[in-house]
Amino acid sequence: MSRPELAALIGTARNIVVFTGAGISTESGIPDFRSPGGVWSKMKPIYFQDFVASEERRREAWTRAFAGRAGWTGREPNAGHHAVARLVARGQVGAVITQNVDNLHQASGVPDEKIIELHGNASYATCLACGLRHELPQLKHEFETTGDVPTCRECGELVKTATISFGQAMPENEMRRARAATLACDLFLVLGSSLVVYPAAEFPLLAKRRGAALAIVNREPTDQDDVADLVVHDEIGPTLSQIVLGDS
Repeated sequence: MSRPELAALIGTARNIVVFTGAGISTESGIPDFRSPGGVWSKMKPIYFQDFVASEERRREAWTRAFAGRAGWTGREPNAGHHAVARLVARGQVGAVITQNVDNLHQASGVPDEKIIELHGNASYATCLACGLRHELPQLKHEFETTGDVPTCRECGELVKTATISFGQAMPENEMRRARAATLACDLFLVLGSSLVVYPAAEFPLLAKRRGAALAIVNREPTDQDDVADLVVHDEIGPTLSQIVLGDS
């Protein structure tokens, strides 16, 4: 069992980057993206360029979002999220970099300024032109009342859930923040990511090259297990709870 070794790495680290993927949220009942039975095996993704070009595709995207078909919102944080929040509260974590869009790190108590969302957030929407934030309940009410596809209340341009869709550029500010945090850390802790999606999967390798320890907790093997200092193939919630929260 590698939990004692992981506890030792976490206990001596002064600046941890926590990097989370779908595996931390499946324990909250949120389906992952790519595995058999995952979101994209059940419904075809709508590419960003198609959303922008086609009102029909926008209507389909909003119908999916308001119906919650992807299952990315409305769940509660699990023990893994709470353990990460405890590490942040202790002052050991420089940043939580997440590939998830479920808002569960925020719900667990991690401050917004500590969270870097590489793939956006499914719990609200933004204008593609001016960036104004729009809340989903209001957009849903208007959509169901008028049948009109949402547009920005300020500038009238297209509004989209604040997720990064296939074909959409990665957010530049978040990528810069993630890189800076990675370069500064002494422990890069991967939780529930298969590390196959680039450019995000470059960050653990960058941290390792800069001298940080690399630890991976994931139920299945990852593409970077062979370069990691420690790999734990186990459930994230129970593993971190034992180490951080003292749960047996």
